[in-house]
Amino acid sequence: MWSFTMGVVLRNLQKVVPLRRARLRKDVNTLRHILGIQKFDLGIICVDNQRIQQINNIYRKKNVPTDVLSFPFYEDIRPGKLPCPLNRDELNLGDIFLGVEFVMKQCQEESLDLHGALTVVTAHGICHLLGYRHETEEEWTEMLQRESYILNEFNRLTGSHLEPLMKKFNQDR
Repeated sequence: MWSFTMGVVLRNLQKVVPLRRARLRKDVNTLRHILGIQKFDLGIICVDNQRIQQINNIYRKKNVPTDVLSFPFYEDIRPGKLPCPLNRDELNLGDIFLGVEFVMKQCQEESLDLHGALTVVTAHGICHLLGYRHETEEEWTEMLQRESYILNEFNRLTGSHLEPLMKKFNQDR
């Protein structure tokens, strides 16, 4: 079908946190490789608390900043199934907004590495783009298993020690 690989559009729209975009892009490409989604486009937009709170309020009616919001291109994809695009324009998974300022504050509180945490949060966002949810405990368990698998592979390939951020079931996430 299409033999060329697509890209990650990575935009940094915040100025609060210094960001190593090359490192994040490399990590995202590793995640795409693990999931076998290299042929799909992916948008990653890094924003501050004010912007992510705005988006969270508009789309989820939650007027608080958060770590990640995902906007899938494919609305009703089943978890674990890749979309079957009919043409080149549909080789898109969607967009992920990273609340970089929010993640940075979490990292400071728990003394975690910012870039590692951004990779974990991005993996979480990609899971959402691929149909995973966590509205019920069952969905949450399924998503946590998927995230754990992705991060274990990532750790194996990169020598990192990343863990999922979602430890226990929480309806508000």
